[in-house]
Amino acid sequence: EDGHQFAMIQSFSKNFGLYGHRVGALSVVGATAEEAKRVASQMKLVIRPMYSNPPRHGARIVSTILSDAQLTHDFISQCKGMADRINKMRGVLQSRLEETGSRHSWGHISKQIGMFAYSGLSKDQVMEMRQRHHVYCTADGRISMAGVTSGNVDYIANAIHDVSK
Repeated sequence: EDGHQFAMIQSFSKNFGLYGHRVGALSVVGATAEEAKRVASQMKLVIRPMYSNPPRHGARIVSTILSDAQLTHDFISQCKGMADRINKMRGVLQSRLEETGSRHSWGHISKQIGMFAYSGLSKDQVMEMRQRHHVYCTADGRISMAGVTSGNVDYIANAIHDVSK
């Protein structure tokens, strides 16, 4: 209506655990069918040198799941279950860190969302934690919350506390 066109990119690689499979979609809305043909032609010029035939199996997995109501329901339910577990572990990790007697504020761990949490540890603290406790995260202190479980959360909290005193 106002003359603006838009493009939308969706990636299914992370959501479906299909890393490296280039599973996703680029949708472009044009004003006319002719414009759509011109955009598609330009997109083909860009992608053609990158690959001849993209892998199909990842896209077929996603299509199979999203085309079946029960599989879609199961997928959403399982994602929610994983997200709920990660969120619960965020709260437990924060509580355990507070219970260690740490003078630091750990509320940021529970306030973040997603599979990762920025701990606030410095690079030196991360390296010390690796060396002394064999707890691994990225050098900037980013922790994979998917790897924090009820079986290791106390150990992780104590390791973080030890290097952040």
